[in-house]
Amino acid sequence: VVIVADMTFVKKSFGVCIIRSPHLKRNLCWKMSLTENTAVYHELRLETEKKGFEIQAAVIDGRPGVISVFWDVPVQMCHFHQIQIMTRYLTTRPKLPAGQMMRHIALKIPKSNEDEINRLLADWYKQWHEFLKEKTYNPITRRWLFTHRRLRSAYRSMCRNLSILYTYQKYPELKIPNTTNSLDGSISHLKDMLRIHRGLKRQRKLKMIDEILSKNPH
Repeated sequence: VVIVADMTFVKKSFGVCIIRSPHLKRNLCWKMSLTENTAVYHELRLETEKKGFEIQAAVIDGRPGVISVFWDVPVQMCHFHQIQIMTRYLTTRPKLPAGQMMRHIALKIPKSNEDEINRLLADWYKQWHEFLKEKTYNPITRRWLFTHRRLRSAYRSMCRNLSILYTYQKYPELKIPNTTNSLDGSISHLKDMLRIHRGLKRQRKLKMIDEILSKNPH
């Protein structure tokens, strides 16, 4: 199966990590956790395989380290999550021309390909690499810091994830989704139900989460 793996925090105190098959429209495994870490994904992968499913590809949200859990299968980075990462660094309306251009590149991700994005990033860096080197002196720490740190982080994120942004185009026979939307829809339903029953005690709430996920809402 092709799987989608992601974690959402249903409350500040705990979250649920889920592995779902978008083609089967079915949640295969899930686990409650206080934090999102690779150990949780390792456990879920083992549990999925113990149930008799062979993982052919994985769609992830870009959490550092998760790609190592699926090192032996094609991995696709969710386009929506990559754009979200860029928005956190740049905002939806960057003031600087360099940020505006980078935002434009990010928004092209869903309708583009690896070669085009790679070329756009190379052209962008050629134009702005001196700008990225600018530093500002902090009189309190007495240190020089990069002036455009968030812009630098946005650029690094795109470069780091580019190799897994278009995996779905390299393996058309697997029909890999380019987003985690299938799982996000399931999680949205879960959050809605928890909101309605927010007065429940923790143990009953955990039981309800189990019940909702086992019914595999589309």
